[in-house]
Amino acid sequence: MRARCRDSVIFALLGSGDGEEVDVRNRVRSRRRRHNPLRRRSDVVETWTAVAVAVLLFVCAPLAGAAAGLWAHDQARTVAAAQRADRHRVRAEVIGRPPAELPSVEGSRPRSFLVAVRWTEPGKGPRTATAAVPAGTGRGDVVDVWFDAQGRNVAQPAGEVAVWQHTLTVGAWTTGGVVGLVLLGSAVIRRVSLRHRLAEWERDWALTEPQWTRRRA
Repeated sequence: MRARCRDSVIFALLGSGDGEEVDVRNRVRSRRRRHNPLRRRSDVVETWTAVAVAVLLFVCAPLAGAAAGLWAHDQARTVAAAQRADRHRVRAEVIGRPPAELPSVEGSRPRSFLVAVRWTEPGKGPRTATAAVPAGTGRGDVVDVWFDAQGRNVAQPAGEVAVWQHTLTVGAWTTGGVVGLVLLGSAVIRRVSLRHRLAEWERDWALTEPQWTRRRA
């Protein structure tokens, strides 16, 4: 009652304009919310935690994923460029006999197998080596094989598709990791806040219960 009378006096002193009255009402309501006696410290902590979680989920997590994706993209392009500079492709003829049965890998059909191949290198004549060729390749077929500067059979250099796949994978996993950490931290804070709220209720009830039951503490 006293608060209402005080607010009415404030309205009368500050003027009767609509804009001023609305502004004063907003200030009074804001002051009441700040000094709400029913609002405990745990409620304030939980409110600010919800705000922080929202910012982390919708701002920080996407930014972290984008930053990690850009870093992974630069690294993948550097690796791909190094592979293209070190590896070269040759057109080779399969001279070895493919195995009659290819061993399965983890229950699936293998994509390649090792077999002897031969090709002619300009200025050095015919050369032979053992290289991995796609499954289903027969003797006498001509396939593309890759070798590095030391003459070892290697995989094809990573292309733009592989670079972008790596970029999106790193960005998605980073974003998911940040989201998981934020949600885990939020759950821990909410659990601790709940314990504090229950403790506050117990303390308040210990002070209020004797008055309700007309007993002294």
